[in-house]
Amino acid sequence: TGSTIDNQWSLTNGPFSEDTFSKLPEQDWTLLVQGVDRFVDEIYDLIKHFDFIPRWRFDDVMISYAAKGGSVGPHFDYYDVFLLQGSGRRRWHISSKHCELDNYLDDVPLRIMNTFEAEHVWDVEPGDVLYVPPKVAHHGVSLDDECTTLSFGYRAYSKQELFESIDQQSSDRNQYYQDPIWENQNTPALIPSSAINQAQKILNINTEEFACFVTQLDTLDVQLLQYFEVDEFDKNAHYQLHPSCKIAYLLEGETLKVFINGEQFDTQAFETQTMVQFCNNRTINADQYPELTIHLFKKNLVVIID
Repeated sequence: TGSTIDNQWSLTNGPFSEDTFSKLPEQDWTLLVQGVDRFVDEIYDLIKHFDFIPRWRFDDVMISYAAKGGSVGPHFDYYDVFLLQGSGRRRWHISSKHCELDNYLDDVPLRIMNTFEAEHVWDVEPGDVLYVPPKVAHHGVSLDDECTTLSFGYRAYSKQELFESIDQQSSDRNQYYQDPIWENQNTPALIPSSAINQAQKILNINTEEFACFVTQLDTLDVQLLQYFEVDEFDKNAHYQLHPSCKIAYLLEGETLKVFINGEQFDTQAFETQTMVQFCNNRTINADQYPELTIHLFKKNLVVIID
């Protein structure tokens, strides 16, 4: 609580060697690894536990390891974040106060709040999950040398991002898309009309434009797919959508529209129920649905499940 200006914050970007870690102090440091769900199947499988929020809003899983006293400082962002404690213990300080863009330290390579006043404090242990809404400050400090935290992030869309997606300019950079009340938790890939209505409160955007926007990949995920090596097709295998891919669909009456990685996917040759099932489950059996699986495979969108 108070000003963080006297703390000596520093940031070093990877990749790191073993020699790097041997030179670190015994405490007060943190290692952050982003996008872990793209590379570790066991982490990717955990995401489904949060599918009460649509999967098209999901960003990534970040893992932080911290020595005792380690922290990235008090900060806030525009994400719905679920903080799952994997090992060790961490003390979380939470606050809705002073969450303003002009309350960040100058000349610091991290977005760290200058003034921070905790309203709630929780000590978490392995298996505990803490939810932090957008624009709520959080400050986690490791209580031991075994502290590992998994952060499941769901990004809120800024008005500026939405405008830029349809080649328009916005004068308001601080307004953000807000979720409707989610009513169906069994269809994580569906974009309901209520979500479209929320987006249209911000700007004049049609359903297809919004679907393309929410499934658009960032640059790093595009690069991951470009370097992804496809094995030979196995007609008896079980496949899943590549972890870097984003998928969503619209249902307008009997009409199904599927969007993958920012583009509309041609579904005319495939049954609607099969496509909807794939969108929501992100998995498919090649022996049961050979035509669709081969089509997805040729587009470099699926990987074999071990």
